[in-house]
Amino acid sequence: MASEAYRAVFLRVHPTGKMVLSLTTDADGREPHYAQLVADELGVPALDVKVVPADTDRFGVGHGFNTSPSDGTPAAIASATGKIRDKAKLLAGMALGAAPETLTWSSGAWVAGDGSDPTEVKTIEEIALYAHGTGELPPGVEGGLDAQTVYAD
Repeated sequence: MASEAYRAVFLRVHPTGKMVLSLTTDADGREPHYAQLVADELGVPALDVKVVPADTDRFGVGHGFNTSPSDGTPAAIASATGKIRDKAKLLAGMALGAAPETLTWSSGAWVAGDGSDPTEVKTIEEIALYAHGTGELPPGVEGGLDAQTVYAD
């Protein structure tokens, strides 16, 4: 049964821009690699990403999650960071007064125009603060900046 149970990753971006990646799986020695995956996808230093394996505070115990390490974890992390970037794009559009589809992703920031004007750039850290209550949210978008991916492999 355990090999059929789901695994999950949960990525929370705090208002400071620091991040916590919670895993249902036990530590496997690849935690620095997981932090680097998040950092590369979101344009932040890997030291700003704390990885918490077997995070029972986040996921509880006895809920049927598979805790054995998984080769699917990197893909799940990519999925969660993609969800963060998608939401951040909506928030950056709101913050910049630009249509989200006109923004481009560059070095950890959403950019309006050609990026030469610093007032037309919103870093993931700035968007995290915005998402936690300093700015108006687009219709239908909840505050905060976090994402979860549940997977089986």
